[in-house]
Amino acid sequence: MRILVIEDEHRIANNIKKGLEQEKYIVDVAYEGNYGYDLAEGEEYDLIILDLMLLGLDGLTICKNLRAENKQTPIIMLTAKSQIQDKIKGLESGADDYLSKPFSFEELLARIHALLRRPNKILSNNLSVSDLTLNTNQFTANRDNVEIKLSNKEFALLEYLMRNSGLTLTKEQIISHVWNYDSDVLENTVEVFIKSLRQKIDKPFTKLKPLIQTIRGFGYRLG
Repeated sequence: MRILVIEDEHRIANNIKKGLEQEKYIVDVAYEGNYGYDLAEGEEYDLIILDLMLLGLDGLTICKNLRAENKQTPIIMLTAKSQIQDKIKGLESGADDYLSKPFSFEELLARIHALLRRPNKILSNNLSVSDLTLNTNQFTANRDNVEIKLSNKEFALLEYLMRNSGLTLTKEQIISHVWNYDSDVLENTVEVFIKSLRQKIDKPFTKLKPLIQTIRGFGYRLG
């Protein structure tokens, strides 16, 4: 899953990014409000972590604008302010949750998990396609009761394919959801990782039907 962090304090933003990447999330960071808003408006994210006080556009304005454009991405608002009125303003602007600085990373992570479990996101921690299962909490993958070892990027790619099982995904879609916005990724990089996944979830299971399909001229489909 992909998260956007809009935070102008570099140390805080980088610590959040590092922690979330250890939890297998794909993370983009914007250190300035205008750039953050451009990313939030133009890219697809599963969740946004948004600081209230920013250079350029402030967090309240960004949140209000996104909601006015019918962007329903869950938003956790961060601020050094802890007054009730500030919290009310943040929630009234369209934020889903509010966290005052300083905060522990464990609390932030718990709030992220809570928001992503909301029914309107329909994001289960346990994914299943045919006889392939993936647990996004324990970072485990199994097929036919055999555990499959995956790298972080392979895991993220497989999760995206499984959450969109039955759909044909282009290389551009895969890149935008599995790699960071500023990553220099070529389309043949996707081919390399698809091949690697096939070696792990299809090739060893010769008696089972292959799950990853190549749709010529379009992309890939799982299921």
